[in-house]
Amino acid sequence: GDGAAAGSYGYTNSGYSVYEEENERLTESLRTKVSAIKSLSIEIGTEVKNQNKMLSEMENDFDSTGGLLGATMGRLRTLSRGSQTKLLCYMMLFSLFVFFVIYWIIKLR
Repeated sequence: GDGAAAGSYGYTNSGYSVYEEENERLTESLRTKVSAIKSLSIEIGTEVKNQNKMLSEMENDFDSTGGLLGATMGRLRTLSRGSQTKLLCYMMLFSLFVFFVIYWIIKLR
C-alpha cells in the first residue's frame, strides 16, 4: 500500500516537473520573442522620428522654393506690364548672351 502510494506520488511530482520545465522553456522562448519585438518597435519609432524630421525639412524647402518662384513670377508680370519694346530688347539681349555662352563653350572644346 505504502509503496504504491509513494510511487504514485513520485510519478505525479515528476509529471509536474516535466510540465514546469516545458512551461519554463516556452516562457523563455516567449521572452526572447517579446524582446525582439520590443527592440524592433523601438527601431521603427526611431526611423519614424527621423522620417518626420526629414519631411519637415523638405516641407520648409518647398515653402522656400514656392516663395522664390512666386517672387520670380511677380517680376515676370512686372516685366510684361512694361512696354513691348523693353520686353523684346530683354529677350534679344538674353538670346545673344546664351548664343555667346554656347559659342564660347564650343570654342573651348
